[in-house]
Order: sequence, then C-alpha cells, then structure tokens
Amino acid sequence: MRDSAAIPSATGPDRFTSEQRRILGVALIVAFLSLLSVSIVNVVLPSIESSLAASSAALQWVLTGYALAFGVVLVAAGRAGDIYGRGRIFVAGLVLFGAGSLVAGLAGDALTLNLARVVMGLGSGFINPQVTGLIQQYFAGAQRGRAFGLFGGIIGVSVAIGPVLGGALVALFGAEWGWRSSFLVNVPFVVLAIVGAFLWLPPSAWQAATGQAGPDQPRTDAAPEPPRPSRFGAGLHRLIDLDPVGVVLLGAGTLLVMLPFVERALGAAVWLCLPAGLGHIALWVGWERRMKTAGRAPMVDLDLFRTRSYTNGTVLVSVYFLGMTSVWVVLALWMQSGLGHTALAAGLIGLPSALANAVVAPIAGRHITRIGRPLVLWGFGFALTGLSLSILVVALHYSAGLSEWWLLGSLALQGVGQALIISPNQTLTLAEVPLRYAGSAGGVMQTGQRVATSIGIAMITGITFTVLPAHGWMLAFIVSFAVILLIVVLAGAVGLVDLAQGRRGRRTH
Repeated sequence: MRDSAAIPSATGPDRFTSEQRRILGVALIVAFLSLLSVSIVNVVLPSIESSLAASSAALQWVLTGYALAFGVVLVAAGRAGDIYGRGRIFVAGLVLFGAGSLVAGLAGDALTLNLARVVMGLGSGFINPQVTGLIQQYFAGAQRGRAFGLFGGIIGVSVAIGPVLGGALVALFGAEWGWRSSFLVNVPFVVLAIVGAFLWLPPSAWQAATGQAGPDQPRTDAAPEPPRPSRFGAGLHRLIDLDPVGVVLLGAGTLLVMLPFVERALGAAVWLCLPAGLGHIALWVGWERRMKTAGRAPMVDLDLFRTRSYTNGTVLVSVYFLGMTSVWVVLALWMQSGLGHTALAAGLIGLPSALANAVVAPIAGRHITRIGRPLVLWGFGFALTGLSLSILVVALHYSAGLSEWWLLGSLALQGVGQALIISPNQTLTLAEVPLRYAGSAGGVMQTGQRVATSIGIAMITGITFTVLPAHGWMLAFIVSFAVILLIVVLAGAVGLVDLAQGRRGRRTH
C-alpha cells in the first residue's frame, strides 16, 4: 500500500478514504477490546471466586492489577510511539494483551490469573495512546472530529456493554467457562488485528513522528526518517530520547498515587503512598524542565500546558471522569445488592446509554470543528439532566413505587451527554498538539482519566457504604448521585472558562 502519511480527503471534507477506514477499523476494534476488559470483569468475579477458590484480596487484584498497569505505562507508551513509530508499539501492545488474555482464560489459580491481568493492562496501556496518535497523524479538520467521534462511541459502548456481555457469557457457557471465555474471546480478534496492522498501517506509522502542523492542517509527517531494514530491528539508539529517567519517575509517581485508591485492602499504611507519589511527580516535572533546558527532548514537553485548549481540555475530562465513571459502579451495586437483580439485568439497564452514545458520538464528531466548545457544554446539559432524573426516579421508586426501569430513559440522556463531551473534547484538546508529541500528550490526558477514575470510584463508593448502613439504599443512592452531579457541574465550569478564554483571546487577536 502506498504511504498514507498525508491521506487526502475522499469526496467531502469529512469523508474517509479507503486507507483511513482501514486504519480506523484496526485501531477502534483494538481500543474496544482493551476498554471492554475493564468493565466485563465486574460481573464474572463471583464465577472466578468459585472456580479458583480465590480470596477477596485475590479478586480485588483481578481489577487492581489491570487498572494499575494500564495507568502507569500510558505516557511512556505514548512517547515510545512518537519515537519508535506507533505501528511498532501498537503491535507490541497487541502481543502483550493477547498473551495475557490467553493465559488469563486458561489460568488454574488466582496468582496466574492476576499476573495475566497485569500483562493485559500493560498491553492496553501500550495500545491506547497509539490509537489517539494515529488519529492525530492521519486525520485532519472535520475528518479528525469524525474519527474521534467514532472513538468516543467505542468508549461508551465498551464500558456499558461489558457487564451485559459478561453476564451473557456466564449464562451461555456456565460459571466455569463463562468467565474464561470473557478473556479468551480477545485472542482471535488480537490475531486479526496484528495481521491488519501489518497489512493496513502505512509505512510512516512504523517510523518516528515529526512535524509541527497546526490545528487545521494535516499532520503530514513532513520529514519522516529513512526506511529501516526491519520494523522492529531498529530504533534502539533512540532509548535516550525515550527519557528513561522520566519514564521511571512518572511511572512510579502514577503507581503510588493510584495505589491507595484501588487497593484499600492493604490497610491505612497504604495512604503513605499518596504523598510519596506526589513527590515523584514533582521530581518528574523538575527533571523534564531540566531536559528541556539542556536542549534534549523531554518525555513530555511541559510547554504543552501553556496551550489553553490542551490544559483546559485535559482538566475538564479528568474532572468529568472523577464523577461520571462511578455512576455504573453505584448502579450495579444498587441493582444487585439493593434490589436483588441478576448481574445480567444490572448490565442491561445501561444498554440504552451505550446505544445513545454509539449513535450520537459520530454525529457530534462531524460537527465539533464547526461548533467548537459549545457542543461540549450542550453535553453537560444532557448529562446533568440525566443525573437529576435518575435521582428523581430512585426517590419515586421508594416513595411511590415507580419502576426502577424508568432509569433506562434517564441513563440514555447521560449517554447522549457523554457522546457530546468525550470525543468532541478530545478533538479540541489535541487540536494544537504538535505531531511529535501526539502520543505522549494523549498519554498524559488518558493518565489523568485513569487516576481520576480510581480516585472517583474509591470516593463515591466510600460515600455509598458510609450512608448505607444507617439510612438504607434510597439515601445512599441519592447522596452518591448528588455528589457525582456536583463533580460534573465542576467539569462543566471548566468548559465555560475555556469558552470564555477562547472568545477573549480571539477578540484580543
């Protein structure tokens, strides 16, 4: 296939060429699998417990190991893709993810399963920054908005469909092979994705990313490196450009910050990790500044945070994830523990939200370059309306006997809101990022989301279980959702600030 470093438009400003469709197809299928593995596990944990005689601590690590490994490597993996070529790191991540899935599905004990989940998390952490980097590299303008719209739809569907699929597999194959199939199902898709990557990713995807294109210009790999004899046999001389000291400092800092929130079984002493992690991150910032002053390429160019759109967009989505991702955790707890529904029913209640997200996100992607930040703010309007109506439904369920299934409608509004927030914000946030930092910039943004998710779930579930013993499920649900609503209001306020700053900047210019 010819090199598609600067793939032209097809027949319209937002139409994809056949090369772009193939690139996007490979990237989005893999992104779906990696994000699905976050949510599908929740409903198969009881089956794992009975099958492997796993302790509660071992079950916690099934979730924790994946989340920690995923979050720790995101920035380093994004930078590696910038330096060595996104195709290389994409395939390396696929190999790790596929191998981890295979071992997890065949695991004979809890330790093997948890080690496999860590490998899966590392693979996902390698993959996800390459997906956003590839979209930055091969799509521009309205095309990029549409591509990020499809990516946003994939995120919403993978999170919501995971519990449904996990419950269905257990119902179809039984407890033993139901949980195993939730991992093994990844393997054939990974094999196909590796073949597709070698066949469909253009040559420039296997080379270092360069270029300074602005927000409305194609990312053209203006000065690609000369071809190398082997896609994986070159590039070791660039180890110094990967900034190994920065990789260790940021990775350790992210791990230490996340650990108290995802592994509370370690006791009160685990909270000492939090200040230690913040200290590591402070050291990392100092080291990155030193690298830049010395004329070396840092792991992350901190000047990126001087770009209003990047900083505001990263803060906005991190605050949003701090609250909104806890919705599905609280909902699953209430549906199963509070109302006695099955895991499959608890998963099905989120299906309209997933469908709404899948339908609306691509539409939003087509219009984000024309409408801009107001489109994201409309999303916050839908999200806040959905949260408010969900609180009302639960209050009426207990006071007037209203069916809990009315939540299908309110959660669908939240799905519309997420579709208008996630992918459009991603397009705006990365619009002015230079191509040579597209991977690491996307990794920083996703790391913020992972850390915020860990903190948010720990905080919101902590509130739920604090209120529950004394006041019951009605108040526990309402208080938890009210806290989520306030957090989402705060995220929307960041969007309003960004809109005002952007308009003020245009007037000044």
